[in-house]
Amino acid sequence: MEKTFQIGSVVSWLFGFLFLAIGFINTFWENDAGYGLFIIILSLVYFPPMTAILQETTGFSVPLAAKIILGLFILWSALGVAELPEKIDLMLKDF
Repeated sequence: MEKTFQIGSVVSWLFGFLFLAIGFINTFWENDAGYGLFIIILSLVYFPPMTAILQETTGFSVPLAAKIILGLFILWSALGVAELPEKIDLMLKDF
């Protein structure tokens, strides 16, 4: 079977890695470990293999509109409430 290049899959992987990175930053810098782990778990929704596993086991797939709303929530909470830019500065000072 030949794999085809699909732009939706690439975008899904990119957002998955972006939200995974946001989760790791919030988990290991400052005192937001619970929030960071929550974001890491939510980021799994964006990875195509996890979507396939969810579809196979439950018969349920997360709709695109729900992924968009979830992504906006993650970005809003990370940039506003969780102070992501300040945590990135702390992370860069550690390295």
